[in-house]
Amino acid sequence: MEGGGVVASIQETWWDRAACRATDPEELFVEGAAQSGAKRVCTTCPVKTECLAHALDQRIEHGVWGGMTERERRALLRRRPTVTSWRRLLETARFEHQQAHGRRDRVS
Repeated sequence: MEGGGVVASIQETWWDRAACRATDPEELFVEGAAQSGAKRVCTTCPVKTECLAHALDQRIEHGVWGGMTERERRALLRRRPTVTSWRRLLETARFEHQQAHGRRDRVS
């Protein structure tokens, strides 16, 4: 793969396992109270962390990603302006949490 191909294949890997992959995208790009329903799709998603990191790293402004609305993501970005890689930060936090709780789950 050339250029961003490696990044694209990593993203495809998590996207292939996303709970919302068969959901109509219109259901995830809603406003107001409907966002609660969209966020429920994320509740048990196995790649919620990867999805959220992608939205934060790419500064995606619309829709529910990784269980967070655009408003919640903007607030998080404002609170942590020095983070350069949300993917690295979130994966490290997940790994440390798993180690602290004696789990050896695979970090995707």
